[in-house]
Amino acid sequence: MTNHIKRLVSHVFVCTVLLAAACFAQAVTAGPGTWSAQQTWAADSVNGGNLTGYFYWPASQPTLGGKRALVLVLHGCLQTAAGDVIDSASDGGFNWKAVADQYGAVILAPNATGNVYNNHCWDYANTTHTRSAAGHDAILLDLVSRFVNDPQYAIDPKQVYVTGLSSGGGETMVLGCLAPDIFAGVGINAGPPPGTTTAQIGAVPSGYTATTAGNQCKAMAGSNAGAFATQIAGAIWGTSDFTVAQAYGPIDTAGIRLAYGGSYSKGGAVSVAGGGSNVPYTDSNGKLRTHEVTVTGMGHAWPAGSGGQNTNFVDSTKVNYPAFVMDFWFKNNLRVSSTPGPVMNSCGTTVVSGSGVTVSGAATASGAVASYAVQLNGPTAINDAAAGSGASFSKSYNVASGYYTGSVTATDTLGQVSTACPLAQFLVGSAPVLPPPTGLSAGTPTASAVALAWNAVNGATGYNVYRNGGKLNASPLSATSYTATGLAASTSYSFAVSAVGSAGESALSAAVNITTAPAWSCTAISASNYAHVHAGRAHDSGGYALANGSNQNMGLDNLFYTTMLAQTAAGYYVIGACP
Repeated sequence: MTNHIKRLVSHVFVCTVLLAAACFAQAVTAGPGTWSAQQTWAADSVNGGNLTGYFYWPASQPTLGGKRALVLVLHGCLQTAAGDVIDSASDGGFNWKAVADQYGAVILAPNATGNVYNNHCWDYANTTHTRSAAGHDAILLDLVSRFVNDPQYAIDPKQVYVTGLSSGGGETMVLGCLAPDIFAGVGINAGPPPGTTTAQIGAVPSGYTATTAGNQCKAMAGSNAGAFATQIAGAIWGTSDFTVAQAYGPIDTAGIRLAYGGSYSKGGAVSVAGGGSNVPYTDSNGKLRTHEVTVTGMGHAWPAGSGGQNTNFVDSTKVNYPAFVMDFWFKNNLRVSSTPGPVMNSCGTTVVSGSGVTVSGAATASGAVASYAVQLNGPTAINDAAAGSGASFSKSYNVASGYYTGSVTATDTLGQVSTACPLAQFLVGSAPVLPPPTGLSAGTPTASAVALAWNAVNGATGYNVYRNGGKLNASPLSATSYTATGLAASTSYSFAVSAVGSAGESALSAAVNITTAPAWSCTAISASNYAHVHAGRAHDSGGYALANGSNQNMGLDNLFYTTMLAQTAAGYYVIGACP
């Protein structure tokens, strides 16, 4: 009896707060907390080139629902993501870093493709807006989809937002109308509404009203118009903006409310720090749906607030709109429960016999834990969505001998699911005859892939590859090499492999850790415009030199104009130094 107890104790793997904090539920992956190198995304066959830009992945944890928000930020005409939106060595750009850290949100800052309207604008005034055809609408939606569907960023599809200035503000409204099912919140900054032309930015055309904007908005949404019921929006503009008509601000939000449907109550003006005044509108259920913020004395500019850039249509002396709009979105999001989701406090396994294991765990929730789900990976796969309920659970399973890994999640009464609590690898019964592979090595990583190789194992019929504890291949590999793709640039990963044979799956090999390469190493060259053109960094258009990729106008194509060009991606140049 004593020996039996000792045998049981030797197979206990239980995670508790004091003894094994590493077995707690993992938080979402922490990002580097810096702006990325310039990325290259989808091709734009309409405007030319590929969508490029930057993203900010915070090291902080998300503050709503256990998953990250995603914010798409669009620059205005005559601006670039590198020069105006993201943080540089000299300024904070649009000033998104601080609020991204505060809320644990991922920020996207793309560059407008082509040279729309000859000023590097977004094509908000296009008479045809679709989600599928190439062009600014489609490539921006593709960009959002890439991040939402990449599990490493842990994006909540119910927390996707868009905001922008000027043509970026107009494109913001277009995207909010075209894809209300994707964007839970919209923030328009001095943006003309859909159905207006570039010749009408300075004055509202005769006959154009909020009803016109609302009808345009509903028509673009089509079959997705039902999602307007849970979207929120706002607009902001300066009282000294004489570039885009100030009257477009209230037309934008009134048109959006018409698209939303129902009746609204206009609230009293509320002061906003930095010289702003906000007029809120609530729906018949008392939910705040839109805001209208005027900023006294501000011209045509992005209101970055203290810490932001203070040049080239960015104002750091007035309202901090990133802070304001994030507060608005997070407090009033109609798609995410404001009740915190459940949290797994601990989980563990106890091997009770040669063919059995008990899985246990504990969680906390604002209401109650409605259910626990257990997943075991190994010779006997377990996917049990009803393993227990309440503050804790314990459930036994009969499984075949071999090595296992797995996880436990908790679901509350609102249907919110916790982050998975990982179960460390454990052995049931006798160890398989197969030893783990040896000699695992990694080649030189690129920005998105790395080649792996290992020694063959006698008796193995295949191999499994694991990245950060998760299995990558659906069925065993016959080769002793594998290329892991779909990796993020400048990101660390851990890889291990196991052998598979008639006796089961071996333990995992010793891990190999790698860090992917940066997406691009920026270089800057100062030369005459003539030299840039002849070196292939720019091209001539009507006697003017235009930077390749960004199509920014550098001035006359001759020996007397000198420009610094930064190559931020393959074949893509912008005016100025590297960010």
